[in-house]
Amino acid sequence: MKTDGGQSRSFLRRSAEVTVVAAALVCLGFSAAAQAPESFSARLTVMPIDDATRADVTGSGSGSAVLDDGRLVVSGAFSGLRGPATVARLHEGLATGIRGGALFELSVVAGVDGTFTGEVDLTREQVQRLRQGRWYIQIHSETAPEGNLWGWLLQ
Repeated sequence: MKTDGGQSRSFLRRSAEVTVVAAALVCLGFSAAAQAPESFSARLTVMPIDDATRADVTGSGSGSAVLDDGRLVVSGAFSGLRGPATVARLHEGLATGIRGGALFELSVVAGVDGTFTGEVDLTREQVQRLRQGRWYIQIHSETAPEGNLWGWLLQ
């Protein structure tokens, strides 16, 4: 005949096993959610700053970015610039379509046609603003040093 103490130990053992299994499932769920990469794309188009720069701003391009566990990997291509590309950067605006300050440099091929790439680690706040559509790629050229092509990174 089992005593009350034996039943209590058996119950505690089963409860502990259930707790361990539940905790493992929760951890797996969080792990899977944190590791799901997010994709962003950008269509790079001309953005003259004023009427005087309109003739010097030509070309088009596209870009993409993958956010995976706080790391953003950016790549893309452009063509048809009037002058060779000089700089490519990630910028953050106040909202989609509004200019903002430069955040990170990207590697760019110095030509009228070329590619750009880069990898950066983001803070939680930066990830949030990226998801809000506030980040964009900007390519500068010799003929348009204030920015030739711009494209907002959108999901």
